[in-house]
Amino acid sequence: MVGKVIFVGAGPGDPELITVKGMKYLQQADVIIYAGSLVNPEVLRWAKPNAEIHNSASMTLEEIANIMISRAREGKLVVRLKSGDASIYGALLEEVVALREAGIPYEVVPGVTAALAAAAVLGIELTLPKMAQTVIITRASARVPMQGSIKDFAKALLIGATMAIYTGVHLIDKVVKELREAGVPDDMPVTVVYKATWPDQLIIRARWPTLPRKSRGLG
Repeated sequence: MVGKVIFVGAGPGDPELITVKGMKYLQQADVIIYAGSLVNPEVLRWAKPNAEIHNSASMTLEEIANIMISRAREGKLVVRLKSGDASIYGALLEEVVALREAGIPYEVVPGVTAALAAAAVLGIELTLPKMAQTVIITRASARVPMQGSIKDFAKALLIGATMAIYTGVHLIDKVVKELREAGVPDDMPVTVVYKATWPDQLIIRARWPTLPRKSRGLG
């Protein structure tokens, strides 16, 4: 009997922000593969004592897929823990394709993504009647090719959008440069939420031109 692979969104950092469904799958899992560089290991406290656990931080896609496929073919329940939500910057598709090609059944359990966690700790909403009805989620990247840039999408800020920039603190100078090139006014407020919901969470409220100075040393 073939087992199953469950992709579980572990949430942004706080282990209690995993969904009830995700927690239940963790409790049942025979094999757990988690992104050790991103997922709070405290989430693993729900794993059963004899669960086989792998940290995927130093593993290749092929290695991860081989474990998922081989263990599922042994009839085991495999949980692949992703940070936040697997559908947002979760490298989900490439692993799903490998499972489909191998004929392995899978399920995706959503999680709390960082943008929503950041809004929660700030006590705000990302949409506001008559002011912001559109939310743009994008990322700052120095290596991963992107279709469009922060500069392209930032133009929507001028007509009432909210923008959530992932991994922006690592490339803050690049982010500020592109905001300036997009014509974003200096008095537009911005907030950096570093490691939202983690114990070392840090919040910086500023006008965007001051961000490089105020966020120096983060990341």
